[in-house]
Amino acid sequence: MPYEPPTHSVERSIRATTGAKIIAGVDEVGRGAWAGPVTVCAAVTGLRRPPDGLTDSKLLTPKRRTELAAELEGWVTAYALGDASPEEIDELGMTAALRLAAVRALEGLPVRPDAVILDGKHDYLGSPWQVRTVIKGDQSCVAVAAASVIAKVRRDTVMGELEAGEYTAYAFGANAGYPSPVHKAALEEFGPTPYHRLSWAYLDAMPRWRHLKKVRLSAEAAALESGGQLGFDF
Repeated sequence: MPYEPPTHSVERSIRATTGAKIIAGVDEVGRGAWAGPVTVCAAVTGLRRPPDGLTDSKLLTPKRRTELAAELEGWVTAYALGDASPEEIDELGMTAALRLAAVRALEGLPVRPDAVILDGKHDYLGSPWQVRTVIKGDQSCVAVAAASVIAKVRRDTVMGELEAGEYTAYAFGANAGYPSPVHKAALEEFGPTPYHRLSWAYLDAMPRWRHLKKVRLSAEAAALESGGQLGFDF
């Protein structure tokens, strides 16, 4: 399916209106998964022409994503990754966990960005970061698209390594922790692993394992993320 390649138009606009020189594109992966971390990548690309075929990671085949991520890691000016663990997601809620992972990524860059292009419509970063949110930024903005691909491949690799260990039944290598039929069947039979998010609603539908569910301290935080627990994004 053809798609428009990403551009530097948002970055140019930010430079012109704010004087920012170092601009990081930020994207996350794993928000809707039942297991594994949420991973955020911050990428700085400058205004150079990107590698051919760059777009939102979800529009690429696994093979092409892997190839492109390897190319991007040498092409970007700088990038860094940040994770929030399942335990942190359970304790903080997804919105705060996303911010934690994003700050870890941004602070991992060799130079602090003057501005951030954040994929989506919700600014989960906030002050003191200067943020421009862009809906479908992972398709339209070069730096965000680069962050999308690098984050997706890195997190998929981590989840695949879990499957290669003692959690083969959950097929994490194929579903990346999202609720596929195989993943659901393994949960029903064996229960959640140490890598599962135990505050999420899926446990309510599993009487055998419901007693393991953790209660979130903030009902408001749980309400904010309730729409993100059912998506298939692998």
